[in-house]
Amino acid sequence: MVNSINDVRRDFPILNQRVNDERLAYLDSAATAQRPQPVLKALMHFYEHDNANVHRGVHTLAERATADYEEARQKVQHFINAASPNEIIFTKGCTDGLNLVAATYGEQNIHAGDEIVVSIMEHHSNLVPWQQLAIKKHATLKYIGLTSDGELDMAAARKQITDKTKIVAVTHASNVLGVVNPLKQLAQLAHQHGAVIVGDGAQAVPHMPVDVQNLDVDFYAFSGHKMMSPMGIGVLYGKADLLRTMPPYQYGGEMIGEVHRSQSTWANIPFKFEAGTQNVAGAVGLGAAIDYLQGLGMANVQAHEQSLVNYLLPKLEALPYVTVYGPQNPRHHTGVIAFNLAHLHPHDVATALDMDGVAVRAGHHCAQPLMEELGVVATARASFYIYNNQQDADQLIKAIKETKEFFNGGTF
Repeated sequence: MVNSINDVRRDFPILNQRVNDERLAYLDSAATAQRPQPVLKALMHFYEHDNANVHRGVHTLAERATADYEEARQKVQHFINAASPNEIIFTKGCTDGLNLVAATYGEQNIHAGDEIVVSIMEHHSNLVPWQQLAIKKHATLKYIGLTSDGELDMAAARKQITDKTKIVAVTHASNVLGVVNPLKQLAQLAHQHGAVIVGDGAQAVPHMPVDVQNLDVDFYAFSGHKMMSPMGIGVLYGKADLLRTMPPYQYGGEMIGEVHRSQSTWANIPFKFEAGTQNVAGAVGLGAAIDYLQGLGMANVQAHEQSLVNYLLPKLEALPYVTVYGPQNPRHHTGVIAFNLAHLHPHDVATALDMDGVAVRAGHHCAQPLMEELGVVATARASFYIYNNQQDADQLIKAIKETKEFFNGGTF
């Protein structure tokens, strides 16, 4: 494994290929990240040497698999600075974790007349569960809007969060606007009114240091596949005192204490929320991804992405036919950059960029209320990670210019 972020690309064999006979510039990490060789090797080692079901087996392979699984839980605990490994629940992904909170804590604590507050920039995963819970419980769903430069409007937040508010659910970093929200301030505000706060960390945990105790969030969910682990594994962090009071999310094997003909009891946390056979290999891969990121240093990861944004954003904004959404100041922007080309549909833009080997996402990015707020139906989105460099940024700019010339004959 490389120990410098400047030559990390060599650990990602998938990036060595050519797409449409062009060098691959993979700029879609906000959708899913690529996997480095150490993660791929950890997965192969597990399946070749330790593959077994966890917790209840007493044979050697089962004990090794259990040790691998619980070691991964401890790695997650330390990575986000949870107080205990019992506060780490393995899920299918960020969406699964957010739905878990809505279906357990939300179902238990939201009543008619209560308020749930979200931001207008939420991914559907951190909006629809609360929307549907509010409908079911006859509660009120309220939105925190944006400032003129595309950041969360904290003045509006202070008005929207009231003593009737029971849950505040906000993304830590936007998957469209590229802003990092003041989650710690929002947590303080929520707690002042007796509410809990739920953080969507899908776009934050892979890219910056995250300390859930310092943030004082009550729940915090994220996906492994956006931080180079296999797909199908995620994490829900919850404060232990809250998790203990919540009912199970699903029923079946592993999550029980005892089962009798007429009643059952539940296992202690976190196992109460991990019914059925878990994605053990995914957890092992997540642990390997955490090892890889910690070897680089999360502060270095964040600084590397910031340097790319500092380099790219002014070049994008200098193109008169390009509209960039979110903060114009690179220092307030993560490696997620949403943009549109005048008179062109984002899907056409993404298809044209792909012909030049540049992989970007196009669509509403599972954030349709935000698209409505921005007055567009969709955007193109470039998203950077540790394996990207200035050559990728230059390739994007070149491809955008060629796309404009192809569709418009060089003029607008």
